[in-house]
Amino acid sequence: MNIGEAIKSVRKSKGITQAQLAGAAGITQATLSQIENGKRPGTKTMKKICAELKTAEPILWLMTADEAEVHPSKREVYNLLFPVIKDLVYKLCSE
Repeated sequence: MNIGEAIKSVRKSKGITQAQLAGAAGITQATLSQIENGKRPGTKTMKKICAELKTAEPILWLMTADEAEVHPSKREVYNLLFPVIKDLVYKLCSE
């Protein structure tokens, strides 16, 4: 999952449309669509999106974690902990 997919996931879990989030964040819907489809947002845009989603930026980045990026020596711990962490993150984001 990339950061755009994480934003989209949180946005949808909160029942917010692209148009609503874009308007509240002060960006165009086209820009938000590009972000959700893989374009990396700038720092200011990311902060605005996070503020409107009421979700801390590190939470969104945590959602992008991928097992392939974890060092092989740490995968066992990752596989034990990450499903629990992921569930907590999604619960936090949907509040």
